Amino acid sequence: MLFGKLMPRDGHFFNLFNQHADHIVEAAHAFSQLVAHYGDPELRERYNREVDSAERAADRITHEVNRTLHKTFITPIDREQIHALINTMDDVADLLQDSAETMALYDVRHMTQEIVRLTEISVKCCERVKDAIYLLRTIGDASTSEGALKTCEEIDRLESDADRVMRKAMSKLFREEPDVREVIKLKAIYELLETVTDKCEDVANLIEGIILENA
Repeated sequence: MLFGKLMPRDGHFFNLFNQHADHIVEAAHAFSQLVAHYGDPELRERYNREVDSAERAADRITHEVNRTLHKTFITPIDREQIHALINTMDDVADLLQDSAETMALYDVRHMTQEIVRLTEISVKCCERVKDAIYLLRTIGDASTSEGALKTCEEIDRLESDADRVMRKAMSKLFREEPDVREVIKLKAIYELLETVTDKCEDVANLIEGIILENA
């Protein structure tokens, strides 16, 4: 009887991964709307709350995965892979919330083209993470594994795009912005958004490792 209680429910971890990925995309879309409507204080606050709500929901899923992991005797994939994957995914949600909070705390007055572009890339990265996560349940199928690996490659390309945008943004910022305070503010935002794509790439790398070990 005890052994039966310790056995995992079929697909339970994968269901939780999918739910977390949903919340990441919710946070990314809310952040994108925040950037798009930044000039409207009411909409800015609304979308800021939506980012917070999605991050808190993702955080609850992370706690549920880690709690379940401690109680589960047999897991569908390696325990360390489960732990690393859910916590790295949670880093993505945290960084989106950090980006929104930093804009408010630093009293950023306007959105630059570079913030808009980095946001667009971050949203695409988060969407591709969701796509790859949804394929994990059936990675035993060769076509599914191939599709997941291609999605991970796309995340890598998007992260490289973000790197290029980041370098150009920093160069422009230090060359053209005379106000040191604005330099500090915008530099922090650029770095946070670029780190969102870095963490998405980390998730992709973990997924690739899971596929190679379990396909």
